[in-house]
Amino acid sequence: MTFRVHRAAFTYGLFEATFELAQPGLIAIAGPNGAGKSTLVGIMAGLRQPYLGSCKYDGVEVGRWRRRDFARRVAFLPQTIRLEFPFTAEQVVMMGRTPHAGGWFESPEDRAEVTRAMEITDTLPFRSRDFRSLSGGERQRVILASALAQRPETLLLDEPATFLDLKHQLALYRLLSSLAGQGMLVVAVTHDLNLALQFADRVLLLDQGRVAADGTAREVLSPTNIHRVFGVQAQIESGWLHYEA
Repeated sequence: MTFRVHRAAFTYGLFEATFELAQPGLIAIAGPNGAGKSTLVGIMAGLRQPYLGSCKYDGVEVGRWRRRDFARRVAFLPQTIRLEFPFTAEQVVMMGRTPHAGGWFESPEDRAEVTRAMEITDTLPFRSRDFRSLSGGERQRVILASALAQRPETLLLDEPATFLDLKHQLALYRLLSSLAGQGMLVVAVTHDLNLALQFADRVLLLDQGRVAADGTAREVLSPTNIHRVFGVQAQIESGWLHYEA
């Protein structure tokens, strides 16, 4: 489950990003708006092409993977998803089993994985509801369940807590931390530096399309780096960041 990114760049928003992710853990990608966070995770997911430089997963350039094989190993959770048809929440989660499908019908294993994914994302109570009728936060949790139903070894997430209330933000990051502790590589784009500080094993801090800092959350999210990248004064008190007006 190793990502090796070398001088990766895109036509806009990303310039020569270089790093390696070779171990399980929760990796946060942070930075100001326009820093290249979503572009970077999109390249890693194989969705932003063509790009310059190199982005390899287990030694193979992401663009050269067979999509079905890649999807069995790497799941991607976008910021939003729009569905125009009346799928239930459970049907949306079942879509995550597509890379493992062996025919037209769901297998007992597929149904078991869907139930498991909905249990751990607290989405079973509305499994039969029309996905379009759900709140933004409920939709986000259903999409996460769909990604987990893939049984990936690597999970990429672009702003997964955007539509969640505080309770579910914390629950989500506890879940991501738990998945990382069980051996998954979890890479999450986030604007919330306190969530990154509390839960991430490692932080990549982007600034103007480049990696400005890379290390543990405490090392990277220092008051000095925050002032340099975000232009605001911050202090860490009792393990939390506090910003000065």
